[in-house]
Amino acid sequence: MLRIAHYEALSPEERKQLLIRTSSQDMQATKIAQEIIDEVSRGGSAAVIDITERIDNIRTDLLVSAREWERPSSLSAEEKAAFEQAKENITKFHQLQKDNLPAAETTIAGTKLGYRYSPVEHAALYVPGGKARYPSTVLMGLIPAALAGVPQMTIVTPANPQGSVDDSVLYCARLLGCRQIIKHGGAQGLAAAALGLAFPSASLIIGPGNRYATAAKQILSARGLIRQDQPAGPSEVVVLADDSADPEFVAADMLSQAEHGSDSPALLLTTSASLARRTAEAIERGLTLRPDRRDLKETSIREHSIALIFRSIEEAIAFSNEYAPEHLEICTRTPEEHFQTITAAGSVFLGHYAPVALGDYFSGTNHILPTGGAARSTSGVGVDTFLKRITYQYPTEQSLQKALDPILLMSKLEGLEQEHGNSVAVRVRQK
Repeated sequence: MLRIAHYEALSPEERKQLLIRTSSQDMQATKIAQEIIDEVSRGGSAAVIDITERIDNIRTDLLVSAREWERPSSLSAEEKAAFEQAKENITKFHQLQKDNLPAAETTIAGTKLGYRYSPVEHAALYVPGGKARYPSTVLMGLIPAALAGVPQMTIVTPANPQGSVDDSVLYCARLLGCRQIIKHGGAQGLAAAALGLAFPSASLIIGPGNRYATAAKQILSARGLIRQDQPAGPSEVVVLADDSADPEFVAADMLSQAEHGSDSPALLLTTSASLARRTAEAIERGLTLRPDRRDLKETSIREHSIALIFRSIEEAIAFSNEYAPEHLEICTRTPEEHFQTITAAGSVFLGHYAPVALGDYFSGTNHILPTGGAARSTSGVGVDTFLKRITYQYPTEQSLQKALDPILLMSKLEGLEQEHGNSVAVRVRQK
């Protein structure tokens, strides 16, 4: 089932195809999302409710009601304790980020220069829902926002078939003090947040979603209504392994990504043909032993996953950097050494005891990460996602005098000396 190939035997075209994942330029999803956003722009909250009923056959209010907020949680004491421990870990890790984002100031050529950070006023967090539940995403979005000092957060999430928000999502929202929830997903829910139909307009929207949610964020960003995090695509993992790796561990991690969806890629990059073969066998055993969601896991493994055999770990790392995976596991004898040469990955898991699920739920790193190769240029969600950097300068009359001649020369070259140059000259020549 799992395809196994020697990388050097592949043609240039086959190698190129390995780097291609589900396109973020989904024209059908973009067209539908555009129509929905336009409908919400015209019809407001009533349009959001109508669209959800038309698409999902669920009719429900725009927001979580007071009755929903007040209902007792169905979570067990053990489940609550698990979320509370995860909250503590995630908070500690993101506090580290905040502590290393201080304001700074210096003096250059006689002018005092510096920068400071300011949080966005209102951010929205998209939490996938409907048939599934993702309370962990509530923690991953709200905690760094709170540490950044964001004064207002809104959760956007689809209602379940009963027209309410899942208890676990509500529990995590309460745990973090967020009471603003738009219980409509997709393009209509995101449009409601961006257009300010229930709360002030959100200027930043983050969080994973399906192709329609992704298209909606891109459209709203292109209109200048919001800033978005990286576009979200199918979850993915690359496992970089030598012959010290356990095939049962590798198979379990590849299947954990396949469990996300039928289009989720799981790649094994290894120098060991034996490991590739034994991993493929372990995957087939795993599908038999754990048959839930088997069809989508099989499709993911058969159509989107592969084990590639390389002549050296260095060649495998070069491919991984080009692929730029959302999740990268380094299962080698010297993972920290190999990590030093990684240049593109959303989040990296080192050693034989670092499954992606540890980061997804509990360790403290964020699981809202770039997919589809976006890790070549973007990072996962963190405290800095919610901050704006503001620079400032405070020159003296003497430092401006020193800057006059260079500014006159440069502004003249650009054809702007009459006013740009004059704005400096008028200050230092009047005496």
